[in-house]
Amino acid sequence: MKRALITGITGQDGSFMAEYLLEKNYQVVGFARSTGGSQVNIAPHLKSHVQLILGDMANQVDIASAITTVIPDEIYNLASQSRPSESWTHAAETLVINGMGAVHLFEAVRTQCPTAKVYHASSSEMFGRTKSAPQNEDTPFDPASPYAASKVYAHQMARIYRESYGLFIANGILFNHESERRPLHFVTQKIAYGAACAALGIVTSPHLNERNQPIVQHGKLALGNLDISRDWGYAHDFIQAMWTILQQDTPDDFVIGTGQLHTLRELCEIAYQSVGKNWQDHVISDPALIRPLDANLTVADPSKAAKQLNWKPTIDFNEMIQKMVQAQLELLRPLVE
Repeated sequence: MKRALITGITGQDGSFMAEYLLEKNYQVVGFARSTGGSQVNIAPHLKSHVQLILGDMANQVDIASAITTVIPDEIYNLASQSRPSESWTHAAETLVINGMGAVHLFEAVRTQCPTAKVYHASSSEMFGRTKSAPQNEDTPFDPASPYAASKVYAHQMARIYRESYGLFIANGILFNHESERRPLHFVTQKIAYGAACAALGIVTSPHLNERNQPIVQHGKLALGNLDISRDWGYAHDFIQAMWTILQQDTPDDFVIGTGQLHTLRELCEIAYQSVGKNWQDHVISDPALIRPLDANLTVADPSKAAKQLNWKPTIDFNEMIQKMVQAQLELLRPLVE
């Protein structure tokens, strides 16, 4: 039985990855930061199947101890400070978690478990203000946020450790991937939540945004720049790509995305239309939520993954958004019944 260590197991990708590996008869161990006491918010259906090790990616001893304890065959490094917008107010912390945390892991693998295969989660945000589209594995990086810069650092260090020490460290340059498990601070989930509120007649939502205000106030959902465009895919499809990357004979880097570009306005239209509402009646743009800098048109060229991994997405954009809205309806409906 193979053993896998998943950092960031409490997040969207971590929970999907744990399920996927358990289905393949792996022994799964999760590495997670304690949120207070010894309690960690892991999906209830995983608790009896996954061993948890508490620790902090910023602490070199914690991650080294976890790897020494588990001696995993595969490591999926999915832990990060994952909010580009929040990285502006926590720039140093973002670098420590995303950048140095990854280096701590690579160093522990080098010294304690050099035969392990490591998947490292890079990000399309690294392309930033790119002048070419679509982006592939050879497109230069031009990060436009502290989050993106921290991901570039970790990505390059993964390459350096791979080439310098002969380690199996592969980077997945993942474009935006969403699901019904996304936390509410992600814009896609906010929109799904806002659509559900509109459908149920909730004028002031019970859940709060990053400014500690109701996500929906006076029947309105406040967003930032509605003109941004992204390549959005479904998270579970991306999990399959991550696993397949580690099944290759040699480590390599892969761009994972749908190759299709959608605007935030289009996302709003689909979400609200799925519940019979006009998004323009329920969504406003708030200048205070617009980032100081934002990425240009980032859209994936996943041709390498298609050719070498035989990977392609199975859930399209519309179906993904509808899944997310339905999940929010199920969450909120008991509050109004």
